[in-house]
Amino acid sequence: MADPPDYPGTPRWVKISGIIAIVLVLLAIVVVFTGIGGPHGPGQHLPPSSATELGMQQP
Repeated sequence: MADPPDYPGTPRWVKISGIIAIVLVLLAIVVVFTGIGGPHGPGQHLPPSSATELGMQQP
């Protein structure tokens, strides 16, 4: 009878998690470079900087 290998290999959940992570990273790269979804970010909900004059404070 042959001896079983010392290390059976990478668990299935690790392989699946890795594949999902790679797919999400590739999807994020595609979204960033194609501009799908429009402009997003912290400045999205702020008024344009030209809307206020210098020295004036926002209420």
